[in-house]
Amino acid sequence: MKTRTLALVATGIAFSLALAGCSSSNGGSSSGKDATVVVGSLYEPTNLSNVDGGGQGVNEAFQDNVYEGLFRLGDDGKVTPQLATKVDTSSDGLTYTLTLRKGVRFHGGGTMTSADVKSSLERVTAADSQSSRKSSLSVIASIDTPDADTVVVHLSQRSISFVYNLSYVWIVPSSEKSLKTEENGTGPYELANRKRGSSLTLKPFAGYWGSKPENGGVEFDYFTSASTLSNALASGRVDVITSIQSPDALFRFTADESKYTVSEGKSTTKELLAFNDAKGPFTDVKLRQAISAAVDRKALLKAIWGDYGTVNGSMVPPTDPWYEDLTSVNAYDPAKAKSLLAEAGKADGFTFTLDTPTYDPHPAVAQYLQSALQKVGVTVQINSISADEWYTKVYQQHDFEATLQEHVNDRDVVFYGNPDFYFGYDDQDVQQDIAKAEEATTEDEQTALLKQANEQIVEDAASDWLYLYPQIVVSDKDVTGYWKNGLNSQFPVSGITVR
Repeated sequence: MKTRTLALVATGIAFSLALAGCSSSNGGSSSGKDATVVVGSLYEPTNLSNVDGGGQGVNEAFQDNVYEGLFRLGDDGKVTPQLATKVDTSSDGLTYTLTLRKGVRFHGGGTMTSADVKSSLERVTAADSQSSRKSSLSVIASIDTPDADTVVVHLSQRSISFVYNLSYVWIVPSSEKSLKTEENGTGPYELANRKRGSSLTLKPFAGYWGSKPENGGVEFDYFTSASTLSNALASGRVDVITSIQSPDALFRFTADESKYTVSEGKSTTKELLAFNDAKGPFTDVKLRQAISAAVDRKALLKAIWGDYGTVNGSMVPPTDPWYEDLTSVNAYDPAKAKSLLAEAGKADGFTFTLDTPTYDPHPAVAQYLQSALQKVGVTVQINSISADEWYTKVYQQHDFEATLQEHVNDRDVVFYGNPDFYFGYDDQDVQQDIAKAEEATTEDEQTALLKQANEQIVEDAASDWLYLYPQIVVSDKDVTGYWKNGLNSQFPVSGITVR
């Protein structure tokens, strides 16, 4: 039987990583439980740690495959117990008592205990942590481990999202100091081999506590372009593309429904024109509003995705409980854009640099923005940078004026409540609303506060939310059991079967 190859194109903050090479299929696997699933991806991990800047690629390959959390975020957005079997919350919402699953083994040997959970939480909240949920979990005041199977977490304030945020925390042994180049998880697969710039291979873990994988192993192969992945599926080398990257590529698959399965999931991936609100020209809200009003987002989406995707209007996707249609705020209006430029003292226009990741679709988006903004007298200088450079220059050092980036997470409007995040957006009312929302006692209260915060964020044009990606899965008819929505770059593979 031909080798089965699975192509994955995902997007997000844990940030996207462009790759230098493309590996080829390495031949011959059987079907059913003996099949080796080969995952093709544009996003090779920088390293193997999700608290050390490994990027979205490490979440893609390792989340729920190699590492697991106390709770699991499903493809339907629901959170269910995983390495914890029970959670009790105190009446004041400040103490969580977690009962751990017994008999969970680490790949490197040893059984999971409360000490491992405590140290894993502390890794995320450590001063040098680069986890996207570091600030969200900063409400942890102290952690007690009364016995090997119990963890008691004390919070400094209520956190209605606490259990949800725990789904981002990988449980690793307390003895591990660094996991950048190796792994030691509890998941259904363990790392078999890693070839930098080429591939990452996982094999089933014999000592796994849960159900065994439906396949014989997984290989993540790393490609340089979305077109390469699409061509691989069309030629039969690839069995599924979990997020197809262009409508032109999609047509060849919709034209043959007898051979391929095409489905559109619920996307949470936003394409952002992100301003540096803390320094440079975009500290002026009128300039941000002007840029937003100068961009025809519907036309941009059409140019990039054809009839797919959605003009979203904010950081909040429709799958979040606090979604509102805010597309009318700072809507396309070139005359208004010119008026706002004049009010900001830039009637003759101005020039700014757009740091643009080199992988698709950012270069095409940048060129569209350059053309659109030139029409209102604004000159865009495109500075192409690699994903690694983006992570250091933009995300870590905040050394930019504006940039393009895709944000994959759901419920991530809360990042605008943190002025130290790379956006640099600093509004005390928004910060208070987001903080109060987190301390809410009901979901209705949380929803109302986050709607209020988001309305202010959009009014201030803190960023320009260009569009919401489509989440289009295309697969060979023989391949089943994969996730279709791909929230937060996750791609669990243990349920994938090849008939």
